[in-house]
Amino acid sequence: MSAAAVEGPYRPEPLALLEQANKLMEQHPGCRVEIIGGVITVAPPLDVPHARVLTKLMKPFLAAGLDAEETEVLQGVGLWLPTSPEDYAIPDLVVVDADIHEHLIENNCYDPASFRLVLEVTSSNFNNDLKNKVTAYAEAKVPVYVIVNRKHGRVHVLTDPVEGGYDTHRVHAPGEHIALPESIGAEVTLDVEAVLATGRP
Repeated sequence: MSAAAVEGPYRPEPLALLEQANKLMEQHPGCRVEIIGGVITVAPPLDVPHARVLTKLMKPFLAAGLDAEETEVLQGVGLWLPTSPEDYAIPDLVVVDADIHEHLIENNCYDPASFRLVLEVTSSNFNNDLKNKVTAYAEAKVPVYVIVNRKHGRVHVLTDPVEGGYDTHRVHAPGEHIALPESIGAEVTLDVEAVLATGRP
């Protein structure tokens, strides 16, 4: 007597991380969904002080002429990361080569070679900006990473990417003025107190 084949319950194939991330974006409009180190993160929509910091920060970049023929200053542009097959981040503010539209990789994310600077303004998930993204952006060889650390009242400027992080990490307090590296395409100076004051509730 032969046994009949028994079919188990239907189990669909698990969604790839990128599909899961895109589904989360559809389910939570306005949230920022990223994959860093093979882990999906979801950040809530920006609060008003966070948005004000970005507006304040756009001004010195624009005044320096970085939104011209060779470069652009943009918000919320996807950066494809080499840290894992489906990793990507969406920095708050970027300075990119003007031909970035020619360097689309996948999922509205672009080749990290087009990014001269990425900037993050910390929110409730500030550890992500201060740890995971440091590694991710360094691995992507983004030359300059700026963090407006609202939690601790500091501005971090990281340069010289190496494996696992940045070789140079300077922390600036209120009262200081930061001259960003000219490698971004122009001379830009940030007033730490003015930037942080804008980000206070």
